[in-house]
Amino acid sequence: MMHPTTDRSASSAGFTLIELVVVMVVVAILAAIAIPSYQNQVRHSRRTDAKSALLDLAAREQNVYATTTAYGTTPASVGYSGSWPVTVGSGYYSVNLTITPAVAPASSLLTGTPATFTLVATPVAGTSQANDSACASFTLTSAGVQTALNSSALDNSTICWGS
Repeated sequence: MMHPTTDRSASSAGFTLIELVVVMVVVAILAAIAIPSYQNQVRHSRRTDAKSALLDLAAREQNVYATTTAYGTTPASVGYSGSWPVTVGSGYYSVNLTITPAVAPASSLLTGTPATFTLVATPVAGTSQANDSACASFTLTSAGVQTALNSSALDNSTICWGS
């Protein structure tokens, strides 16, 4: 009498529960490493919006000063809309302007202090860029001085502005 043989390859064509769990653990570990790294790189790339906006606004302020001997006090005077602070780039940073007026000399023999401006870019609250603790603010002055502070208000200019 012949016994029917069973084909084991047909009955074991699926994955076991253990194999599925192992794959899920490996995927979870990779995601735990990759997602924060990706988010950090995105934050880093968005810093370019802030730096570009500051450099653009500074150039516009210098142009206004060259033609009118005064810095523009409104966003409209430098080609932007709205009021200070102005949201720039992709909406992740806002820029504010502070103008220090010129001080006339006390006598004709002394020189006065010229007007200056300071532009400060900070992440917009509620955006993912607000989590950028390494570069919490960027500053650019009329003298061209570029500084940046981290979330602890410590100077981080070299990292944030690059070199």
